[in-house]
This record gives sequence, C-alpha cells and structure tokens, in this order.
Amino acid sequence: MSAWIKMISDDEADDALLDTLRLARTPHGTVDNVMRVHSLRPNTMRGHVILYRAALHDDANTLPMWLQETISSYVSILNDCDYSYANHWANARHLIGNDTRADAIEVALKARRPETVFDGREFALLEYAAKLTLKPGEMHEDDVAALRKQGVNDGEILEANQIIGYFNYVNRLLNGLGVTTDGDTVGYYAKT
Repeated sequence: MSAWIKMISDDEADDALLDTLRLARTPHGTVDNVMRVHSLRPNTMRGHVILYRAALHDDANTLPMWLQETISSYVSILNDCDYSYANHWANARHLIGNDTRADAIEVALKARRPETVFDGREFALLEYAAKLTLKPGEMHEDDVAALRKQGVNDGEILEANQIIGYFNYVNRLLNGLGVTTDGDTVGYYAKT
C-alpha cells in the first residue's frame, strides 16, 4: 500500500470498513490502492466503486471494451496519471489482442497524436476525450454533433462522456494523494 495519506489495512478495519472493502475487491481478491486510499472515509470508497463499475464495467455499454480502455488510457496520459495508465493500458493491450497494433496505438497516444493510428468514430471519440479533459470550458454542442457525424449514437456518447469524466476524477484523486501501484495487481486481466 502506498499513498501520501494513511490507508487502513484489512487487519485494522472495523466492520463497516470491512463491508465496503468486500464491495471493492477485485476479481483477484485484492483491494487496489485506488480504492483503499478511501479507507479513512468508506462512504467515498463505496461511491467510487459504484461509479467505476457503472462507467467502465457495465454490461449495458456498447462501445467495445478495448476502446473503453483505450479512452481511459488516453485520458490518463493527458493527465499524467501513471497509476491509471498502468492499469488501463494493460487492459487495453490485452483486449486489443495484437501486440503490433497495441504498440502502434501506445506510441500514438503517448505522443498525443491518435490520428496517426485512428480515424472515423474512434478518432472522433479520442478527440472528444482530449478536449473534455484539457479544455472542458470550451466544449460546445458541435463537439457532440461531430461524434454523431462519425456514427457515434447518443448512448455511446454518454458512455464515452462518463468514462472520460470518471478518469478525470480518478486521475486527480490518485495524483493528488500520491497513490502508487505498490502492492496492487496491475490490470484487470492480470494473472495472479
């Protein structure tokens, strides 16, 4: 466990915190630091878990999972959030399932030039992600119209918006509290 504030271990947790930690457990059976950093205020951990799963791991989402994870990774790159980038790029890479393609995407995202590997709706979503992350006060209805023009429907626009908004929240939480992946299992698909 690593952060600039105290994080309570399972051994030190009271019953209320243990209940929330059960909700926050990963498929690996662990509680990642991104959630454990809330241990002094379990109510925010509970809200965070619910928001995360609704934004990124909801079966009703129709954007491909690899694209959801790629958008998450790009927002994290734009915010210089190593924690989220490490986890969500590992997920995107796994879901892309082609190392050559994944390498090219990673280079383009890190260079902040997604247009070198994407076009159409995928590029439009990444452009929207960049503007909403870096210039939120400059968003206009035309930004949504541009997505529709590329064939992104309103439900998918909402999905992307919520993923982008969530990662802007969590990147600031992680960077602001110095949370690292020390002790975490990195990536949803990691083998333990």
